[in-house]
Amino acid sequence: MNTQLENILNETLKELNYDYKTKVVKSNIEGVDFQCDDAFKLAKEYHKAPFVIAEEITNKIKENQNFSDIFKEINVSKPGFININVSDKLINSSLRELMTKEKLGATLENETIVIDYGGPNVAKPLHVGHLRTAIIGQAINNILKFKGNKTIGDVHLGDIGAQMGQVIYGIIHDFPDTKYEDIEFDLEYLNVTYPKMSGLCKEDEKVRQECAEITKKLQEGDPNYQILWKKIFDLSVSDIKRIYDYLDVHFDYWYGESDAYKQFPEMMAYLDKQDCVKLDNGAKIIDVKEEDDKIDIPPCIIQKSDGAYLYATSDLGTIWQRQKDFHPDEILYVVDARQSMYFTQVFRVAKKTGIYNGKLIHYGNGTVNGKDNKPFKTRTGGALKLEELINEVKEEFIKLRPENQNMATEDLDKIVNSILKFADLQNDLTRNYIFDIKKFSEVNGKTGPYILYTYLRINKLLSQNDGELSDKIYNDTDRNLRLKLLEVSKVIDEASKERRPHIIANYLYELSVIANNFYQNNHVSNLEGQIKNDYNIVLTYNNLVLKTLLDLLGIHIPKTM
Repeated sequence: MNTQLENILNETLKELNYDYKTKVVKSNIEGVDFQCDDAFKLAKEYHKAPFVIAEEITNKIKENQNFSDIFKEINVSKPGFININVSDKLINSSLRELMTKEKLGATLENETIVIDYGGPNVAKPLHVGHLRTAIIGQAINNILKFKGNKTIGDVHLGDIGAQMGQVIYGIIHDFPDTKYEDIEFDLEYLNVTYPKMSGLCKEDEKVRQECAEITKKLQEGDPNYQILWKKIFDLSVSDIKRIYDYLDVHFDYWYGESDAYKQFPEMMAYLDKQDCVKLDNGAKIIDVKEEDDKIDIPPCIIQKSDGAYLYATSDLGTIWQRQKDFHPDEILYVVDARQSMYFTQVFRVAKKTGIYNGKLIHYGNGTVNGKDNKPFKTRTGGALKLEELINEVKEEFIKLRPENQNMATEDLDKIVNSILKFADLQNDLTRNYIFDIKKFSEVNGKTGPYILYTYLRINKLLSQNDGELSDKIYNDTDRNLRLKLLEVSKVIDEASKERRPHIIANYLYELSVIANNFYQNNHVSNLEGQIKNDYNIVLTYNNLVLKTLLDLLGIHIPKTM
């Protein structure tokens, strides 16, 4: 509808001899549908008062013989805003047209996009910090795929870093007289051993050096350490997949840093031929600072003087592999915002060396905080395990109402997912936010359960419709709902373009508020004839929109709640 109104205004400007392309936006003023403020820009260029120009435009539009088909009212408010209310006929013709379109009218795209999200470390349990990368990354993946893009999701496991050397050190000392292939341990052992060894490395420099040496030999392919690595990997990744499956977070590839290491011989041979690679006290570095940098960007080290590789080398190897295997138009990373400097270095190296020439974008996410506005911790101050958070949310929701205790497990899990995901996704991904379990578990307010309840409540009203939508609108709550539904295509397109799932989450909440207002003011079940048919068509489409957008956010609707 915005485009249609802009076309009319642009044609009017041409008739008035103004050379300008105008823009119409949704109005925030009660009782006004759309607004245009371009008279102010025209005033500067043509040296007229904004109000005069706005009056010229609106008067010319009113001369159009089809005025009443498009506009209910158009007027000017000082000092020069053009206020537009569209006709019922335009609303309904636009809604009928939208209902015939696939993908809720979203424009289709056709790019190949690698999405790097998740990023857990093997041998360590998922903690609350992994929640955002998983949920945001999956939502972006869903949105881009919905738009027709070929998406490739990669978890990018940290599977061969310092923590592996530490855990292997612990295993060797806990099972001193057992052959590596005969050593058996379980997940609980790993969960205890990693923090114990990590703490020991901070206290004992000799142990830290021994663990670092084990890590280096593991990276170089030591066969004995590889045996233990495989046992750790299988046990840990199985548990990581279990929790991701619960959250409906999925990946096309479960590549890790160990896969990047396989690319090093070929990639390093290529890099050694690049003039930008310099030696600095035996280390290979690349200067990545640029003239317009407002802060100092240090050189990127790609190989230490002792021959060891770093995280940057691993990420470059990953980019090398992705370019070779997928030839993507874009590689995007959903990773903690605190790593922005690091990704600036890596991306510049990739561009400067020609390893990859497509788009490389880091979507840095904020942290999940407790009520003290600091990253979520356990009562003892440690990092809260993600599974513990899930269980706390489940317990809180069950406590809210007696009937929740008898809820089917499948429905309960869907609601828990909605609580976790909507609490997260309603925020711009760059922001930190406070996770208040009780607040986000409520069926009222800006919560996942509220959206689900809205869908289920309206679904009970739906019946078989007969024919198509008429040109009549019956009251303001009806009009508001139809206008809101007409925004859905633009919302999906904007969320995709900006890679910002919160745009969809916020629209879902706004639509639910309007739909509930409609429900409370129109006794649909008591109606008959054309009005009942029209309402049924509108509400059916409303629930199609709710369900489709919830799916994009990875939230699924329970049978009851």
